Amino acid sequence: MNKLKILVVDDESRMRKLVKDFLIKNDYEVLEAGDGSEALDVFFANQDIALIILDIMMPKLDGWQVCREVRNYSKVPIIMLTARSDERDELQGFELGVDEYISKPFSPKILVARVEAILRRTNQLADGETIECGGIVIDKAAHVVTIDGRQIDLSFKEFELLTFFVENKGIALSREKILNSVWNYDYFGDARTIDTHVKKLRSKMGEKGNLIKTVWGMGYKLEI
Repeated sequence: MNKLKILVVDDESRMRKLVKDFLIKNDYEVLEAGDGSEALDVFFANQDIALIILDIMMPKLDGWQVCREVRNYSKVPIIMLTARSDERDELQGFELGVDEYISKPFSPKILVARVEAILRRTNQLADGETIECGGIVIDKAAHVVTIDGRQIDLSFKEFELLTFFVENKGIALSREKILNSVWNYDYFGDARTIDTHVKKLRSKMGEKGNLIKTVWGMGYKLEI
């Protein structure tokens, strides 16, 4: 099987090397670009790029300009990196169709985990319609969940919520991110609906419900 190809775009060579080394260690092929203009040249020369990791503040063309240009031609997943922690940046990124937004400094391991989560979500890393984690088996095609061999009855949203947790295992997820990903961006309800669904989901999962940890002041994380 061919390795999935990831384009890493950052004007800091040390940052590119750090990200590249971790991705290669996890069996990805990595292409690099040191500015926005070079990023577009590499992108259009390689039509099989599976994901782009894109810095915002760069010479020639910034990350926003690169993102807009790429989105004119492709829905390839994009992770935006920035040194600034600004909610307006994050909102602008999502409006442009960014899949993930990570502020520097960040853990390379977490970055790789998020890369894998996005690739699973876009079915590029999927090895079938079944995913398994800590005794939890999710058959996405049949919409069936079994825990330690026992089938459990979940509502549609509970199923989607558990699937999202499993696909992002080990990653702390804010209520807003869960809401946007599971309920979609057109949902305008209260983020506390997440707490209600998590409570019901934990109850139905029995002892395995303890795997869904509360991240105080933020949201939740599935910890195996």
